[in-house]
Amino acid sequence: MGSTTPAIMSNVYASTSHFPIISFLPLNPTKSITHSNFHIQQQKHHHFHALHLKIQRKNVITASIIASTRKMEEILPPPLDSTSDPPLLFDGTTRLYISYTCPYAQRVWITRNCKGLQDKIELVAIDLKNRPSWYKEKVYPSNKVPSLEYKNEVRGESLDLMKFIDSHFEGPSLFPSDPVKQDFAGVLFSYIDSFHKAVTSSFKEDGVNAETGTAFDYIEDALSKFNDGPFFLGQFSLVDIAYVPFFERYIPFLKDVRSYDITAARPKIAMWIQEMDKIEGYKQTQTDPKLLVESYKKRFLTKL
Repeated sequence: MGSTTPAIMSNVYASTSHFPIISFLPLNPTKSITHSNFHIQQQKHHHFHALHLKIQRKNVITASIIASTRKMEEILPPPLDSTSDPPLLFDGTTRLYISYTCPYAQRVWITRNCKGLQDKIELVAIDLKNRPSWYKEKVYPSNKVPSLEYKNEVRGESLDLMKFIDSHFEGPSLFPSDPVKQDFAGVLFSYIDSFHKAVTSSFKEDGVNAETGTAFDYIEDALSKFNDGPFFLGQFSLVDIAYVPFFERYIPFLKDVRSYDITAARPKIAMWIQEMDKIEGYKQTQTDPKLLVESYKKRFLTKL
């Protein structure tokens, strides 16, 4: 198939335990395809490295139905590194480029799963510690994950990609039609960076500071706003997907390093985590907490 020059773009949204052993299958090696004239808008996000999964389908986004949907095992491809050939780029296949333990990529991965798009959006895992040169040169010049190859365009930014997949692909909607909930979703999306900064401000200190505690209290209050379900907007939505990868890391790290229980005296957070753990589309993306703790120790506690 002849090469087509891709356009790199960013999307704007209309509104704004037990871990299975992974089984890896090699991707079919293919020849490189040269592309040029990229148009790119710079991204900003941080990342990690690799592991884990299953698969499922669902119709109505409620925790009880998602939790009980039938499951098949999805075999994950191994991460591609500097020695790996690329897939057949820009051949009409929709591909989601991720790292298995990057929280930003995990958001989009969860969205793909909860939409039931495992057979529509192919996962391509990138080894962020030994990245293949073709990823930057031919796919995504910012050289970060996640990115989405779709109709000869490559898009980035995790929140934008979540919203794009929800609005442009089949499957149950992950965003409410209620304008009050939409407005609150915008507030919560805007708060994520401040929340992450507040929580991680304690990571290099001897204990958990007041700023971190206040940030978790804010989340506790946010989960109390709607009474039609245990999630941020009452019913499960993109907002839950945006936050849960970080809680998956904060909880074991703070417990291990600071003996701090995020859920203590925060029953809404405790219930939310319990309900999130029932959602197959999320469970399929979880990483062994021991690996996450070690990753955070290397990142934030350089003396360990």
